[in-house]
Amino acid sequence: MSAAEPRLELAGKARTLAALRGRLAHGHVLPLQHFAVAEWRRERAAVLARLGGDAELVFPLIVRSSAAGEDAASASQAGRFLSVANVADSEALAEAIDAVVAAYGPAAAQEESRVLVQPMLSAPRLSGVAFTRDPATGAPYRTVNYHIGADTAAVTAGKRAELQTLVYIAGAGEAIPAEFAVLDRCLDELESLFGVPALDVEFAIDQAGAVAILQVRALACPPGAAVDEALHAALDRISDKVAAGLRPHPFLFGPRTVFAVMPDWNPAEIIGLRPRPLALSLYRELVTDAIWAYQRDNYGYRNLRSFPLMVSFEGLPYIDVRLSFNSFVPRDVSPALAERLVAHYIGRLIAAPVLHDKVEFDIVFSCYDFTLRERLEGLDERGFSASERGALAESLRALTNNILRPDGLWRQDEARLVDLDRRYQALALAKLDPVARIYWLLEDCKRYGTLPFAGLARAGFIAMQILRSLVAVGVLDEDGLAAFMASVDTVGTRIGRDLAAMPRWQFLETYGHLRPGAYDILSPRYDEAPDLYFDFAQAANGPVPPPHKPFAPDDAMRAKIAGLLARHGLETDVDGLFAFLAGGIRGRERAKFLFSRNLSLALAEIGKLAAAHGLDRDDASHLDIRTIYELYVGSADIGSALRDGAAAGRARQKLAQRIVLPPLIYTQAHVRAFHFPPSEPNFVGRSRAQGTVSAADAGSDLAGKIVVVANADPGFDWLFSRRIAGFVTAYGGANSHMAIRAGETGTPAAIGVGERAFETYRRARALDLDCANRRIVAIQ
Repeated sequence: MSAAEPRLELAGKARTLAALRGRLAHGHVLPLQHFAVAEWRRERAAVLARLGGDAELVFPLIVRSSAAGEDAASASQAGRFLSVANVADSEALAEAIDAVVAAYGPAAAQEESRVLVQPMLSAPRLSGVAFTRDPATGAPYRTVNYHIGADTAAVTAGKRAELQTLVYIAGAGEAIPAEFAVLDRCLDELESLFGVPALDVEFAIDQAGAVAILQVRALACPPGAAVDEALHAALDRISDKVAAGLRPHPFLFGPRTVFAVMPDWNPAEIIGLRPRPLALSLYRELVTDAIWAYQRDNYGYRNLRSFPLMVSFEGLPYIDVRLSFNSFVPRDVSPALAERLVAHYIGRLIAAPVLHDKVEFDIVFSCYDFTLRERLEGLDERGFSASERGALAESLRALTNNILRPDGLWRQDEARLVDLDRRYQALALAKLDPVARIYWLLEDCKRYGTLPFAGLARAGFIAMQILRSLVAVGVLDEDGLAAFMASVDTVGTRIGRDLAAMPRWQFLETYGHLRPGAYDILSPRYDEAPDLYFDFAQAANGPVPPPHKPFAPDDAMRAKIAGLLARHGLETDVDGLFAFLAGGIRGRERAKFLFSRNLSLALAEIGKLAAAHGLDRDDASHLDIRTIYELYVGSADIGSALRDGAAAGRARQKLAQRIVLPPLIYTQAHVRAFHFPPSEPNFVGRSRAQGTVSAADAGSDLAGKIVVVANADPGFDWLFSRRIAGFVTAYGGANSHMAIRAGETGTPAAIGVGERAFETYRRARALDLDCANRRIVAIQ
């Protein structure tokens, strides 16, 4: 736009589009006529004659709303009013105009509004809506939600199976897919013409690649810089880190890596996509820097000690998937076979990103079960010989036997929890200074808590894999699997019974350390806000949930399983197998319950330490736990160290909030432009639930509701005491805590629907959650 040309104004859909006609070099506006509602009322015949005399208005037409204030510069009322498409003739045109006018509501509101008439688009290649800023932060990201074809309603209604989403940083250049390059230049023009940095633009692209602008309106979002130098510098650093991962490593198998938020120790589920610095640093310290690798080595997998599993892209946590895949290779597998296996796993994930939260079930071979040899046959077409497949099966069988037999590794990890409990009691009573208490709570948490938990979690995964294989070979059906899961008496299932049976004080003494965000100091413990999470009066007056019904396989089932164990060389008997299956699942939940006690008390002590030096919990949430560790071994001024650490963490978090990255990164281009991959939810059970949508608000009545919660860890077990109809999470895998709890309680659930679909479901009025048909319908 030249300096002499005045800027355009967002003056309603009709006037805005009329002003844009002929002003765009990289887009166009379809022919149009518009008129006031008052004019339609006074001169109906004249308006129809004018429309009929416009040679550019060729049937079929679309009659669109242009309400007063609908698309003003300060706000938008997108989607509130009516449009009538595919108007075929003059008679239908008058009826369509009447319908659009009636949809405006009271006559007083109608008089200031207008009606817009345009030709229908002819077979566009794709259509959608583009935002020129991130609606959440105002950062200069462009988001293009689009649908193949002409159905823009599929975009605004959020039809999950049809909607695709492209996100890129403004100025991404060659990283932007070629088919959107002209649209990007058109968005630049629109920002310049209107002088408004945040726009919501409805568009279509025809078969020749030409862009038609269908609507321009203001996008309500926080203010953000048009050029964010700190953000671009951060993206440069992330890009360099990604580039390093795309090269071979002398001590790792596989030619390159993939970075992802859900595989393995899935940070998206446990700490979220943009955790506060304290939560991020605690998760690294307690699990992903070292403990994860010690456990894998202990259980017979490759030794990857000294390799941190999780990287931080400016505060956004990602799993190094090549490391994860290396860690699932048994240590006695030959280097040549290991190299090919890891390369195959990485290639499979890149080819099917929908599996990013199911890698252990659908990509990696990490243990032996009754279907392993049949599943390994799929490697034949990838060039793996029969002898290589047999060698892998033998290695996995030996590894699995070391874990599941009666004196197996999981029993040793279970025994270590006794030491954690004993040492916790000693630390709780010891007269230590606050820094020392925090340090030892966390050190014990690692050695006696998260390390055996990691082992028991592996046992729990293997238990689930064996159970699924029993279903696959016909020994169990889905009802039998559900009955077995319901028979496992875990900490989570006991909460409901104990809430009804225990006095309030005893319940809180037992479960009070739990919090919905285990690593989040801002998440209140149960005993800090008990009435927020539980209705004690209702629980005391209601029925006590029945005890668990033991699972007792009949003689025929026992004989089949005994035959399978003998045929597959698994070194246990039927009773021993079921003891392992139940013990692995139960032990994982007990270990999590116990280590979270250390972690929760450490967080409480950090809050007290911060308060003693003039900082609140929000300040403390921006600390790095290494600051506390440095205070333990040094003599620095505590107050200064905490204040400086919180200030530095706050600055880092402010930057992290503005960064948008995909759930999988496997090229440098993904740092600046990416499509959100499709996500296939993990449906639990075969039940169906229909209900209104509610956030996981502990202060609300959730009975009969379908609860939506982004990432749910064990601290959300209180949900199961609220008689919810079902729940949906953005993140989580088939073997996650909440998936297991849903199976135990028979609660319909969809785990890990993905970030974009989750937003659609969160905004819906109600959901139809049909687990049997693997289907979720959002009711607007």
